[in-house]
Amino acid sequence: MAMGHILEHWKNRLVIDDEGSLTPQKLRTKVRQNARKYGKPAAIFIDYIQLMQTSQRYENRNLEIANISRSLKLLAKEMDCPVYALSQLNRSLEQRANKRPINSDLRESGSLEQDADVILFIYRDEVYDADSPFKGTAEIIIGKQRNGPLTSVMTNFRSEFALFENRTNTTH
Repeated sequence: MAMGHILEHWKNRLVIDDEGSLTPQKLRTKVRQNARKYGKPAAIFIDYIQLMQTSQRYENRNLEIANISRSLKLLAKEMDCPVYALSQLNRSLEQRANKRPINSDLRESGSLEQDADVILFIYRDEVYDADSPFKGTAEIIIGKQRNGPLTSVMTNFRSEFALFENRTNTTH
């Protein structure tokens, strides 16, 4: 019963587009079409930004990602909604003792860090240390927040469901 109610509520409000090689221009056109049909979106999710392409050629992939990042920022302003863009990380964190990701680990462009209002990372110690005392937990790291503090929050993580839950125990 509850799931039916949820599906009915969201059936015209959740649009999933799995087109490969989506450009920012195609995305903008699709978002505008859906906005005319269903109203402005509450949010736009990109999984993931490095899969996007541009219609023009660039000297290197960093410049192309910078163009995509800027286009997504403009789309967020136009639609007055957040754009959540997932990003791959580069491999530099593998070389460090502390494997917690930092902003410079974002792959292929410093513009992702520059354009973002908020950057969040997920860190799970058990991924890097099989004997970790923090099994079943995840640290949500706020790497950037234009209007707030940089901090982290510990959550419980249930891998069988990819589910993050509030911790009942507040100690690390």
